[in-house]
Amino acid sequence: MALKKEQIIKESLHLLDENGLEGVTLRKLARKLNVQAPALYWHFNNKNALVNEMAEAILQREFSNITEWKTEDPWQDWLILMFNRLRKALLSHTDGGRVVAGAHLSLTMSDLSEMAINTLVDAGVSLRQSRLIILTATRFTFGHVIEEQTDITQKEMQSFHFAQFNIKYPMLVASIEEYFSTGKTVDDLFNDGLRIIIK
Repeated sequence: MALKKEQIIKESLHLLDENGLEGVTLRKLARKLNVQAPALYWHFNNKNALVNEMAEAILQREFSNITEWKTEDPWQDWLILMFNRLRKALLSHTDGGRVVAGAHLSLTMSDLSEMAINTLVDAGVSLRQSRLIILTATRFTFGHVIEEQTDITQKEMQSFHFAQFNIKYPMLVASIEEYFSTGKTVDDLFNDGLRIIIK
């Protein structure tokens, strides 16, 4: 039976969840699919091409349908919802943030950006400002998720001197403690940062 592109992408996402982005290689993928590596080259010239398709699959799961802005609602609320959906999509797979941020010419991301810019322009925001808001919010979302998905190893934790850090950076520590002492979560942190960009 001929190997289908969708089958390869599905298996590559399983491999991503098991081993992270570094663990996704065409050789490992061929082994999991029980084929020779050259069979994959019929569908993907290299790993970058595969990563692009993986990114599309990650995004399409959340954005197979995109809800348009209703003019009776604040455009800011609609935009915050869209970027929360983007974050959800990225968090759905190990290293999803890195996969989508590293994809080139994503058509789904282009669709989202086009709709978002168009929405802001329709709401009276200039084209230039609309583009800057969407670009900044997109990069903020990518960065936020990549940081969320980056694990600190046990060795790094053991070698980190918390007491010295607290002495050297008292305002940074105080600001973190103050923020989370009110019951705020990482989700709140994402949305509060997003509101600063959108405002």
